[in-house]
Amino acid sequence: MPEGKIQKLFGTDGIRGVAGEYPLDENTVALIGGSLVSNLARALGRLPRIVIGRDTRESGPGIEQALAQGAIGAGASVESAGVITTPGVAFITRIAPFDAGVVISASHNPYRDNGIKVFSPSGKKLADEMERKIESDIAAANDEARRAPDKASDGYEKREAEHRARYLDYLVNEVGQGLNLEGFRLGLDCANGAASAIAPKLFQELGARIDVIANTPDGRNINEGCGSLHLEGLQHLVAKNKLDLGIGFDGDADRALFVDGNGDLVDGDISLLLLAEYLKSRGQLAGNKVVATVMSNIGLELALGERSIEMVRAQVGDRYVLAELLASGAKLGGEQSGHIIFPDISLAGDGMITAIELLRAVQHSGRRLSELASQMTRFPQVLVNVRVRSKPELGELPDVKAAMDQLENELQGRGRLLVRYSGTENLLRVMIEGEDQKKIEAQANLLADCIKRTIGE
Repeated sequence: MPEGKIQKLFGTDGIRGVAGEYPLDENTVALIGGSLVSNLARALGRLPRIVIGRDTRESGPGIEQALAQGAIGAGASVESAGVITTPGVAFITRIAPFDAGVVISASHNPYRDNGIKVFSPSGKKLADEMERKIESDIAAANDEARRAPDKASDGYEKREAEHRARYLDYLVNEVGQGLNLEGFRLGLDCANGAASAIAPKLFQELGARIDVIANTPDGRNINEGCGSLHLEGLQHLVAKNKLDLGIGFDGDADRALFVDGNGDLVDGDISLLLLAEYLKSRGQLAGNKVVATVMSNIGLELALGERSIEMVRAQVGDRYVLAELLASGAKLGGEQSGHIIFPDISLAGDGMITAIELLRAVQHSGRRLSELASQMTRFPQVLVNVRVRSKPELGELPDVKAAMDQLENELQGRGRLLVRYSGTENLLRVMIEGEDQKKIEAQANLLADCIKRTIGE
């Protein structure tokens, strides 16, 4: 990257990129570690303590080493938690406590990708202001600063087994307290990721009989045809072995999706409904409110409404869900992807906590997951992308605004229109949900044609 030019490095989930390429090359990663420590030291008035964890990608150890070198060079003491889930790092950061927890992971992405995200002791991700300061430091670094520091061992302590055991104990004896899964037969898909060494032990200790797939990571098979984005193997396992249900994690296990006993997918929307119903029955759903995102199906909104539960929509991204949870005082929020947050338990989404709480809800109901999931009717959805030459406010385009208003009237509370620009491409996305697939396809295409005539390329 050219010296002095500030480039945005942090997205909604930290820094992501191809391992070994900027900004995940050795020199830049070391700079990120040093900048993080320097900025934390200024804020704290002392040198910080940092813990680093990673998923199972082959690039993880090298990135961890470079980051630790940079952090130690700036004066921090650093501990390694080794291979551990993203929420596991958030937990260790909070409980130890450390001044920051760093996760090296690209979540559900292929193994060639990797990333860096940082948690504060509260479990929140790094503040926007701190992210901008780090980006500014990277841009200002001269050629001398861009050389990775010599490998250092002083100040770098590896306590991997200890940290992982402490996290597992927390899941079993605190989060899972009172949950006895004897008689449950569970399928687990660990995505060949960070859950591989933890999830099987967790559910065995809670009493379940388990069948496990994708729990033999080799550095390159993380998320490869498995995990929460590829549930076919788990669906086959559940059906073949007649299991009660299956749990599918992603590479860093911050999310979980489920497969019911019939082999059908139970996504984050359905999970939110079942969890909300359970919490409300116990008087634990503050304000009878659930936070979802603009991408959650209207079927969830209607099902919650039938139960006198309000659904609040946030932008896509767990940091926006968390912000709304904290602002509103709600006790449950999440995304269709299976990223669920229980702020009273953890401010970080945790696939294993999600699984524990969903199993608790299923057990409490005395019914099968497939029966519970059938309570939500998913509305058909269509998405049309329109390439545009500019991105003006839609309210300033009379023809487009009129077409959108007419469509809203036609949907009349039994459907939903979402029109938004892509953040990375010259695209306008038109999404419609409704009761009739052919009708909403025709409606979406009519609106898309209007947009093309007005601002299309």
